[in-house]
Amino acid sequence: MRTISTEEIIRNIKEMCIEANHYLSKDMEEALRKAREKEKSSIGKQILHQLEENLQIAAEDMIPICQDTGMAVIFVDIGQNVHVEGGLLTDAVNEGVRQGYTEGYLRKSVVDDPIVRVNTNDNTPAVIHYDIVSGDKIKITVAPKGFGSENMSRVFMLKPADGIEGIKNAVLTAVKEAGPNACPPMVVGVGIGGTFEKCALLAKKALTRSTDERSEISYVRELEEELLLKINKSGIGPGGLGGSTTALAVNIITYPTHIAGLPVAVNICCHVNRHSVRVL
Repeated sequence: MRTISTEEIIRNIKEMCIEANHYLSKDMEEALRKAREKEKSSIGKQILHQLEENLQIAAEDMIPICQDTGMAVIFVDIGQNVHVEGGLLTDAVNEGVRQGYTEGYLRKSVVDDPIVRVNTNDNTPAVIHYDIVSGDKIKITVAPKGFGSENMSRVFMLKPADGIEGIKNAVLTAVKEAGPNACPPMVVGVGIGGTFEKCALLAKKALTRSTDERSEISYVRELEEELLLKINKSGIGPGGLGGSTTALAVNIITYPTHIAGLPVAVNICCHVNRHSVRVL
């Protein structure tokens, strides 16, 4: 049994909140560079170049890469041989977010009630997803999610008979309806299977997968490639102003489901697709 203190968890999450909001992950940097080189539209190429310049300025001057520094979404994979000491784990995660957003001077966007809507002033509580795994380590993924793209996400409760063509139609419908509102070029996370809430969680988690990593399941990999091609033929383009780069990647995760259902969730993220990962 390995012991990890809540102090260590707090410190790491604080740093990760600041890191994710100021520095684009390497896979996203590379995806944007490749997109700019391949973009066929002159205005699309110009917008992609401006996005890269903005990201460079943000990193050099420690300015958030987007003014919407998001609601903190945290994935915590806990090894079953880990003992956390020093307080409640959930309290530690939220304390790390509080410190990160206050000390990092990041925008506080969370309200304490969806109707009363009084700002909590420290961007807590976070949305936390726990998973118990083997081993004696804790893997933490901090993924701040802005709501320009979050509001464009969809869940479709398809019939089994809709099959793979129904899945394609659902994803393309979500992307086309999002249009420029999701700040393209976007990353499209897709969850297929499970239940109503499970497919949405799969779609969210799919956004944290590297843009250069494809599914190990052959039909899923082919579906990712086909959907990316079709999305980029939609003409939405960078900034929604036309071009051949509407999406940088389509990441799909599947899960077993009921004989009577085919749940599909599409969670869209903007061109920054922020995420920071550490293993303690």
